[in-house]
Amino acid sequence: MGMFDRMFGGGKKKIAYPPALQPQIEKAVHALQALTTAHDNTWHLGEADWSADLDEGTIEFTAPNGMHATARCQVIGTYDTKQESWLWGWDHPSVPPPVAEHAKKVQAYGQKNGFDVLTTRKLDCPEDQCWELTALACMLNNAQGAYRGPAGTALVFFTFGKVTLSKP
Repeated sequence: MGMFDRMFGGGKKKIAYPPALQPQIEKAVHALQALTTAHDNTWHLGEADWSADLDEGTIEFTAPNGMHATARCQVIGTYDTKQESWLWGWDHPSVPPPVAEHAKKVQAYGQKNGFDVLTTRKLDCPEDQCWELTALACMLNNAQGAYRGPAGTALVFFTFGKVTLSKP
């Protein structure tokens, strides 16, 4: 991205959501913001280191105060920061099928309602739109939160379930 793009808002444009999907996206984003605030206030999600074991389907966070948070996780998708593209977890070569169930539920919702943005395997979009799609997955699956973790030049977007907290 060049200097003028940074100054004048260049880069990838958001994919327009169908009118019937837009309110669901907005509702999901607000719900995820509330969940994230609660986790951050309780165990410092925003400051925690993370690791995930996709074979086990778990994600673990370690906060600076030593608090450990562990939960079941699902991969919703990945964002390639170089290509600025999203790849859904439901058809991702690196995502084991058991941890793609939440993404598959979003795909099924998209198929049922004719929302191509939820059924197209790869999307060219900005990173903030990946958060919106992950928020929708969180809402549709009644997850307890979502997280985005770096993995090389990719960002992995997760949903997670009930959190178990412990001190070392």
